[in-house]
Amino acid sequence: MRTEQTPVVLVHGWKSHPGIWNQLTPRLESASIPYRNFDHTAMGNAPPAEIARAMQAFIRTTREETGYFGPIDIVSHSVGTCIARYMLEVIDGANREERVRHLIGIAPPNNGSALAELFNDPVYGPQILNQLAGVFVPRRYNPAEDVIAQEVRPESRTMAVLRSAGVRRDIAYRIILTANRTATPDLFPCFDGKTWERSPDLGWQTTYAGDGIVPHTDSYLPGAGFDILPADPAALGRNPDQYGHIRLPRNAEVVDRVMAYLCDPATTPGGFCPL
Repeated sequence: MRTEQTPVVLVHGWKSHPGIWNQLTPRLESASIPYRNFDHTAMGNAPPAEIARAMQAFIRTTREETGYFGPIDIVSHSVGTCIARYMLEVIDGANREERVRHLIGIAPPNNGSALAELFNDPVYGPQILNQLAGVFVPRRYNPAEDVIAQEVRPESRTMAVLRSAGVRRDIAYRIILTANRTATPDLFPCFDGKTWERSPDLGWQTTYAGDGIVPHTDSYLPGAGFDILPADPAALGRNPDQYGHIRLPRNAEVVDRVMAYLCDPATTPGGFCPL
């Protein structure tokens, strides 16, 4: 298959599914942008490195099936970005056989997940898990048995390997984040609209610079372009829950921003992370 538009691979996150893209895929179809869903739900409790290898095999099989061997874009949500990065930076980091134009991460824990670390904290963990039960984690959830949750902790083996590999200069990294600019509790009611983060100096604290699950400090990557939404804080008054982590792939403003990058690679981000 030959195409004038750069094809897209969509990567869902932890305990998620391809249905999260149901607001984006109609826009892709309207713009005649080919796409494929990398569905890793069947891999269950596999570590990120194993899922990343499966993603590489999926892309290679898709290329063989379609006959398209040019550059692609990747759009990912949350931990799906860590999986895509592991494939690109660790598995393919030396050979660089995977031709990728953009990696667009929606609320990615690029530096490891502060919340995953908090799950394991002897003081805060039980309370946090109780607050999130049935909302973000299953009831009676045991993080010690969850391989992915353990491997996205900031000091895990997976995150150490990613830090060591570093970002690729042949890929444009774009990060789409949200912030609770109006301090509304309804953005993520479990935490009164705030997001937990860990400060090297202050320890555990909460911030409005996040989406309820991923603080901005978890996401920043050297040189990556980023956008912090909503552009108009009044949007939080109309639909605050749409800017919480779980709903971001379906958020209309997020979808608009993703489409801007896919349709025009010269689109300028709101800012760039320091190198």
